[in-house]
This record gives sequence, C-alpha cells and structure tokens, in this order.
Amino acid sequence: MPIYAYKCASCGHAKDVLQKISDPLLTDCPACGQATFSKQLTAAGFQLKGSGWYQTDFKGGSACAAPSAAEGTACATCPAAPAASS
Repeated sequence: MPIYAYKCASCGHAKDVLQKISDPLLTDCPACGQATFSKQLTAAGFQLKGSGWYQTDFKGGSACAAPSAAEGTACATCPAAPAASS
C-alpha cells in the first residue's frame, strides 16, 4: 500500500498515511478538526542509478553496437547495417 503525505491548510499539521489506492481521501484534520486536510504531491520513493539495467541485464543478441554518426558503418549482423549492394 502506498504512503500518502497530507497537510492541513488551516493549522499546518502534516501527517503520512498508509492507504489503499481505493480508500477515500482524508479531508478532516486530526489536529484541528477543520475540513482543510489535503493530499500533497511528493517525489517517488525509488531511484534508478547506475550504468543502465537494460544494457547490463536484459539486452540479448549480438555484441555489436549501433554505428556512430562519425563512422557510419555497422557489422553485418546488426539490424542497423545498410543493405549490401552487389
């Protein structure tokens, strides 16, 4: 279940609440009782760091890389390789 941050616009009371997504929003402040308790927008609780999980863990197939703009060439098995002319 996600944790939502709430804050009261009247008294400034802030609270983190563990709620289901389907639960109704809280509107009454537990500190002052006013109906000004609202959900806050917060940052995600995880970060993707490192050199790239796709390239290191799930990428399969050949070992060749896509051609660089300067080189303009690719290996024969690479899907980016130009069609061979005879």
